[in-house]
Amino acid sequence: MCTSRAATALLVSLLVSSAISVLVSAQGSTSSPWQTLSGNPPLVIAKGGFSGIFPDSSSAAYSLALITSVPDVVSWCDVQLTKDGAGICAPSVKLDNSTDISNIFKDQSRTYSVNGMDTQGWFSIDFTLNDLANVVLTQGIYSRTNKFDGNLFPILTVQDMFSQVKPPALWLNIQHDMFFTQHNLSMRSFVIATSKSVIINYISSPEVDFLRSIAGRVSPTTKLIFRFMGKDVLEPSINQTYGSLLKNLTFVKTFASGILVPKVYIWPVDGSNYLQAHTSLVSDAHKAGLTVFASDFVNDVPLSYNYSFDPVAETLSYVDNGAFSVDGVITDFPITSSAAIRCFAHPSKNSSVQAKPLVISFNGASGDYPGCTDLAYSKAIQDGADIIDCPVQMSKDGIPFCLSSANLIDSSNVATTKFRNLMTTAPEIQSGTGIFSFSLNWSDIQTLTPAIASPYSQFKIFRNPANKNAGKFLSLSEFLVLVKNSSVSGVLIGIENAAYLAEKQSLSVTDAVLAALSKAGFSNQTEKVMIKSTNSSVLMNIKENANYKLVYEVDENIRDANNDTVLDIKKFADSVVVMKNSVFPENQFFLTGITDVVTKLHAFKLPVYVQTFSNEFVSQAWDFFSDATVEVNSFVVGGDVDGVITDFPKTSASYKRNKCLGSAAPPYMSPVQPGSLMQVITTPMLPPAQAPYPVLIESDVDEPPLPAVKLPWLPLQ
Repeated sequence: MCTSRAATALLVSLLVSSAISVLVSAQGSTSSPWQTLSGNPPLVIAKGGFSGIFPDSSSAAYSLALITSVPDVVSWCDVQLTKDGAGICAPSVKLDNSTDISNIFKDQSRTYSVNGMDTQGWFSIDFTLNDLANVVLTQGIYSRTNKFDGNLFPILTVQDMFSQVKPPALWLNIQHDMFFTQHNLSMRSFVIATSKSVIINYISSPEVDFLRSIAGRVSPTTKLIFRFMGKDVLEPSINQTYGSLLKNLTFVKTFASGILVPKVYIWPVDGSNYLQAHTSLVSDAHKAGLTVFASDFVNDVPLSYNYSFDPVAETLSYVDNGAFSVDGVITDFPITSSAAIRCFAHPSKNSSVQAKPLVISFNGASGDYPGCTDLAYSKAIQDGADIIDCPVQMSKDGIPFCLSSANLIDSSNVATTKFRNLMTTAPEIQSGTGIFSFSLNWSDIQTLTPAIASPYSQFKIFRNPANKNAGKFLSLSEFLVLVKNSSVSGVLIGIENAAYLAEKQSLSVTDAVLAALSKAGFSNQTEKVMIKSTNSSVLMNIKENANYKLVYEVDENIRDANNDTVLDIKKFADSVVVMKNSVFPENQFFLTGITDVVTKLHAFKLPVYVQTFSNEFVSQAWDFFSDATVEVNSFVVGGDVDGVITDFPKTSASYKRNKCLGSAAPPYMSPVQPGSLMQVITTPMLPPAQAPYPVLIESDVDEPPLPAVKLPWLPLQ
């Protein structure tokens, strides 16, 4: 079994790449660009360590925070007192949601009044430190993996945490001083005594009297921070609401040097989860001489829709918005805040853009607007995509247009229109029934209302509901005009179901695509056109009739490809698209390693593009820390892929412009080590072994030529 001490040591050896020793700052200017009170970069405060992955306040969580964050990362400890007055790090005065105490002391649940509310659970005040010796920390947020609970991480005292973790800076949060006082335990005495042997950089509390009681009794270098709770909540020691105290910052300044507020105090959101105008809180506090720290930064909950599920973008809105900057952020995922502050904030106008990866849209910016609409494509262009894609479908009257699927139900309201009686089957295309594009004329399709895709709706995660039906569908010709008048490098045209359309619908999609490209003037700009298909027969047909760049899509997960297979691919393709798992295989959302696919294709001079990159955290392996930027960086730097196909092109385009890329990348911009988290899981908690993915062989890619278009039967006149 992997003990907690061994697990922590294993983390250091597995998760740290060679670049981790290069602790560089992205700040090079003599005049500070930061709008913090001090002019220094905002602090990153790791709440309970890297608690987004490991149990809050565990040695592994604290250690992971140190090796993936900025050098001056601050370690946060929520202090609770035991029955015998020991101070421990645990996220709540109730221990049952963050430890296994209910299994150890089954009948010792109690009910106490906490800030005037009866609360039931297993409280730290009922157990001595010795009692807790056999109690271990567990993951308390059930949407996060519990696979690391088997490491039996012990509860740490504040002194243990300080001596074992050796944090660059320490933040103690004292949430319930009055509760402990009511039970004859003195948090004040504990903090004052501890400050004589432990360097405490910050102490926060939501209780005014507690902060007043320790002022002048701890080191003058220790900063006291007043923590605001909900605006309508009563502060327990002076019986005023936090909302009223917010209007009296000069009073707060008399006992604290800074304030800690929920992030919504600064950027409120409305009932539909869209941002409202920012408040003046940060500016007001700075004018009063108070630093401002914002809390509740987590990657694995749906963010405001304005951020397109990108936690880097959220952090930037608090530290680099042109109007203000908070002085620090409290986060469960310190790698994200570290990268946002040191790599993405204040980009240089003259900085070069990294060539890799090629950013290819997936149905345009379909994470923000209904896919393949004018709005999705315009957003992708605006967001900096290099290549804009159009998956071509055919209408009944032979008009090629852009849509993600031949089944109109997938991306429109067709099932609720007069065309619902056109429901039919096409087993060559999909199982089950559908209403297919080739059953409607283009003029009919233009009357349909687009519908945004929500591929993770089973997790109650939906995309941009305010614009879920916005935009209009484009014919291929309209798409090409839009792209030609833009700054993008080129287009990616997808062709599927060509054989079916030729034989069953008397439609030649390849001829229609080539005609549209010629009419739009791309015949003489072949370097700007890529044509993609899962069918080698389609690409062979295009190669015989035009000189565009051809892309072969492997539509199954593979672990390798035979040399002869790759040589076959080179006969009809210039590059290859593979799925993410064909680079980094997963087992129950844990990376298990890296395949030979990219290395093999590169050996034959074939660029590799990978799909599909989404921003929703549920689309990513645990190893990527619920951060789309970490995932992209790991595929580009660690997986050596040449391009990413993404429904959120802004995230990947922004990645290419960050200041931390290169050989001296800091730890928060280093690729993850595939399989490292899996190795920290104890044997009983490991997911069942999976069969390896197949090797791509020649029969997988070889196909007969495309059939000729079957002319429709006409009755004799």
